[in-house]
Amino acid sequence: MLPAFEEYCRLIAELPDQFPVIRYSTLIVFSIGPFTAEVEGQLAFESDYVLNVWELLDLSTGAIRNYSYELDRAGERVWWYDPTEHPGDPTLRDTYPHHKHISPDIKHHRIPAPEISFSRPNLLVLIKNIAQLLKAHRENE
Repeated sequence: MLPAFEEYCRLIAELPDQFPVIRYSTLIVFSIGPFTAEVEGQLAFESDYVLNVWELLDLSTGAIRNYSYELDRAGERVWWYDPTEHPGDPTLRDTYPHHKHISPDIKHHRIPAPEISFSRPNLLVLIKNIAQLLKAHRENE
């Protein structure tokens, strides 16, 4: 279960303070009804990496109802996560419907995403993964 709405807003607002790899955040959280809210915006990182975030929150159940997380570098898509169902793909069964699109053939190349959930904050995991990507990028320069 996600934290209460006020706590989740605080978590989102404090991400740049908690993770120095974040250069800036445009993330906003807003209610769109008595039991629904959205998170949207971007987290910018070094080396032209930008994480585009959209979450639809169900405040009555404390869950993420839908999401899209897309990492771009200098305008090129690196990967994205979404919960679009692909029941015909047996490789995604263990984390259904959560999966990650990666290169090559990013639109059709999907892998399971066990770290992504409807019931806990996903951004913490994504930021840690991006921090590891940035570290590897710096080591390879």
